[in-house]
Amino acid sequence: MSTMIFKNNLAFAQRLDQQDPLHHLRDEFLFPQQNGAPFIYLCGNSLGLQPKSAREYMSRQMDNWENLAVEGWFEGATPWMFYHKELKALMANIVGASAAEVCPMNTLTVNLHLLMVSFYRPTAKRFKIIMEAGAFPSDQYAIESQVRFHGYDPKDAIIEVAPRAGEATLRTEDILDTIATNGAETALVLFGGINYFTGQWYDMPAITKAGHHAGAVVGFDLAHAAGNVPLQLHNWDIDFACWCSYKYQNGGPGGISGIFVHEKHFADTSLDRFAGWWGYQEEQRFKMEKGFTPEMGADGWQVSCTQVIPMSLYHASLKIFEKAGFIAPLRQKSLQLTAYLEYLIQEVNTQLGFEQYKIITPKDLADRGAQLSIVAQHHAKEIFNALVAKNVLGDWREPNVIRLSPVPLYNSFQDVFHAAEYLMAISKDLISPKQ
Repeated sequence: MSTMIFKNNLAFAQRLDQQDPLHHLRDEFLFPQQNGAPFIYLCGNSLGLQPKSAREYMSRQMDNWENLAVEGWFEGATPWMFYHKELKALMANIVGASAAEVCPMNTLTVNLHLLMVSFYRPTAKRFKIIMEAGAFPSDQYAIESQVRFHGYDPKDAIIEVAPRAGEATLRTEDILDTIATNGAETALVLFGGINYFTGQWYDMPAITKAGHHAGAVVGFDLAHAAGNVPLQLHNWDIDFACWCSYKYQNGGPGGISGIFVHEKHFADTSLDRFAGWWGYQEEQRFKMEKGFTPEMGADGWQVSCTQVIPMSLYHASLKIFEKAGFIAPLRQKSLQLTAYLEYLIQEVNTQLGFEQYKIITPKDLADRGAQLSIVAQHHAKEIFNALVAKNVLGDWREPNVIRLSPVPLYNSFQDVFHAAEYLMAISKDLISPKQ
C-alpha cells in the first residue's frame, strides 16, 4: 500500500498520541479481532467497546447472587436495593445534572414512552409535537403511537422540521421559526440531541428557550449525545431527557437506559405517570400500601425492579469516565480526532482529483460530536466492505453513507491515520481517475 500522500502524517499521529493525556485509557478496553489482528474500531456511535473491567463488575454481582441470594438486596458491598444511587452520582456528571435528576432504568424507547406519559399532555388547543425530520425510527414510532393514543392523527399532530432543499442538516433558525410559528398549538418539542444519520448536534439551549417561550415542554433523546458531547441539562432548563448507555457510554448491547427530569418538576403532583412499586417512596415502600406516592426526584419515574446486571456493566464504564475527568477532557480530544479525520478525508479527495467523499456532518466543531457521516459518491458499499476486510470497522447507512466515529476514550490518532490510509488505497483501486 502506498503511503506517499500521508508520508508526514504517521509521525504526526504518533506525536499526537504521545502527547495525549488520555491515551492510556485505550488499554481499558477490549478490541474485536479479525484474522489475528484488532480492528480499527470507529463504530462507537452504534455500540461502544467492552471495558476490560466489565466482567469484574458483573462478576461481583454474580458472586453476590451466589453467596447472598435474596439477602443481596440489603447486604454486601453494593446492596442491590440502593445500587442505582452509586450510578446516579456518576451519571450526573455525564449529562450536567444533579444526582437527584437522573436515574438508570429500563431501555431507551421504554423510557421515552414513560416520560411522554408525564410530559406530553395535549389539549384541544395545544396538541402538536415538533420534532426533527429524519429522527431515528424508534423515536418516530414512539411519537406516532403516543399521538394516536391520545386520539390524534399524526398527520395533524406531528410537525417535522426538515433541511432546506439541497442541504443535509437543519438550520437552527428554521427550527426556532417553526417553534415560533406553531407555538400556540404546540404541547411538546422533542428532538434528538445529535441526529444519528448526519451527526449534527442541535443547539439544545436555543431550542429549549424557544420551546418554553412558546409555552411548550421540551425534551431530548440523547442516544448519540450522552457521553459524547458536553451537556448541561439542568442549566439549560430542559424538562426531560433519556439516553441509552450502549453507544458512547459502553454499557453493553441492550444496556440500561438513563433518564433526566428537571428538579422544577419534582413537586408537580399534576403530572401523570405510569407507576410501579419501584418508584414508590423509598422509606415507605415495604409497607405495601395502596395509593401511589412517588419517590422524590427522577427515581419516582421508576416502574420495575432495578436491573442489577446491566447496571454493573454500565458502572464499569462510568468509572472509566471518572478516570478521564468526565466529558471536558474527552471533548477536547474528540475535537482533535474528528478534525484530523476530516483533514485526511479531504487529502484523499485531493489525491483522487474530485470530491469522492462528501462529509455531511456540520463543519463547525460546535455543531457536531465524535461522528463524521461521509457520503461516498461511487462504489460506496464496496468501499465500506473493503474497509471491513482491512480491519476498519465503521457503520453503514443506506444508500451511500459511511459513519466513522473516533471515540476519545479508546481511539487513537494512529487509528484515524491508518483508517484514512486504507481508504486511500481502496479508493484508488476501485475508482478510475475520470470518475
